[in-house]
Amino acid sequence: MSGEKRILQLLLEAVAGGVFPGAVLLVARHKKTLFCEAVGNGAGLPAPRLMTSQTRFDLASLTKPLATALTVLCLVSQEKLQLDDSLAELLPSTNIPQDKKEITLRQLLCHCSGLPAWKPYYLSLQTLPLKDRKPSLRQMILQEPLDSSPGTTTTYSDLGFLLIEWILEQISGQNLHHFTRQNLFGHLGCATPAFLPLDRGSVQDPYEFADTEYCSWRARTLSGQVHDENAYVLGGVAGHAGLFGTASEVKCVLDAILDTLSTGNTSAPWSKEMLSEFLRPARLDPASTWALGFDTPGSSDSSAGNHFSAGTVGHLGFTGTSFWLDLQREMAVILLTNRIHPSRDNEKIKDFRPLLHDAVMEEYG
Repeated sequence: MSGEKRILQLLLEAVAGGVFPGAVLLVARHKKTLFCEAVGNGAGLPAPRLMTSQTRFDLASLTKPLATALTVLCLVSQEKLQLDDSLAELLPSTNIPQDKKEITLRQLLCHCSGLPAWKPYYLSLQTLPLKDRKPSLRQMILQEPLDSSPGTTTTYSDLGFLLIEWILEQISGQNLHHFTRQNLFGHLGCATPAFLPLDRGSVQDPYEFADTEYCSWRARTLSGQVHDENAYVLGGVAGHAGLFGTASEVKCVLDAILDTLSTGNTSAPWSKEMLSEFLRPARLDPASTWALGFDTPGSSDSSAGNHFSAGTVGHLGFTGTSFWLDLQREMAVILLTNRIHPSRDNEKIKDFRPLLHDAVMEEYG
C-alpha cells in the first residue's frame, strides 16, 4: 500500500472506529499542498452531512497562536508592546492586585504566569448584559488566587490569554476580531480565518460548518457558534477561543510564517527577528515545551508523533483541531476534526494523532 493510501486508510478507519465523525487533513511542504482529503461527516445528527475540504471548523485553542499570539507579535514588532512589560505597566489605569503586578506578557504567552487553567465564568456572566461581561470577567481573573509564583511553573491557562486580549484591546484600540481581520489576516492575504461574533447574526450558511457538541447548557447542537462556554458568553470573540476556519485558511497563515523565515518577507506585519523569538521554546520553566503562544513537541508521548524535527511549533484545539509546522522542513500538517460531535467525552483522538502524524512524516517528511 502506498503512503498516501495508508494515510487515507488511517483516516477512514478513524471514522469507522468513532475517533471522530469526520476530518480534513492537509499536508503541505514549501507551501505546496501535497495531500488534502476530507473524510466522514461534518454532522451526524439529525442526519449525516458530508465533510468537505471547505468545511469551516471551530478552531478552539488554535485561536491562541493564530490570532492572539500573532497579534502580540505584530504589536511587539511595531514597538507598541514589549514582552517583558508587566501587567502594572500594560494596564496602568487598572488597580492590579499586588500578587499579579509583576506578571509579564512573556509569562502569559508561555503559560507560566501562575494563573489557574480555567474557571466556569460563563455561569455568572450569563446574567449580565453583554456589554458588562468582559469588564466583569477581567476583574474576576484579577481576583483569582494564583496557583504558583509567576515565572516558576507551567499551567496551560485560558485565563492568561483572556488577559492578553485585554492588553491588546488597550494598546490597539480595537477588539481582537477587528484587529485580526484588518491588520493580521487581511494584511497577509488571508481574508479568513475569522471570529464569528454572535451579534453579526448568521452570516454564513450553517451547513458550511462542522457541528460540535450537543450543549446541554444551550440545549442544542452547536454549528457555527463557538463551543467554548466562556468565549460564547463574551459574544464569540476571546483571546483563548472563538476563531473559525478551514484547513486551507489555517495553511495561509502558516505559509506567511514560513515566507518570513525563508525569505525575510518585509511585507508581513511582523519582523523576522521577533517571529523567530516567538517560535523558540521560552524555557522560563525548564520543563516546559511552550514557546510564545505556540507549543513545541515534547520529547516523549507527543501528539506530533516521533518524526518532526526539533524546529517544530504547533497547537491543539479542544474541538479536535491541530496543526504542526516543521520549520526546518517547511512542512505543515493540519488536522481538523469534529471529535466532540456529539460529546466531548470522546477522547480517542489522543491515541490517533501520533499514529497519523508518524504516517504522514514517513511519507512526506
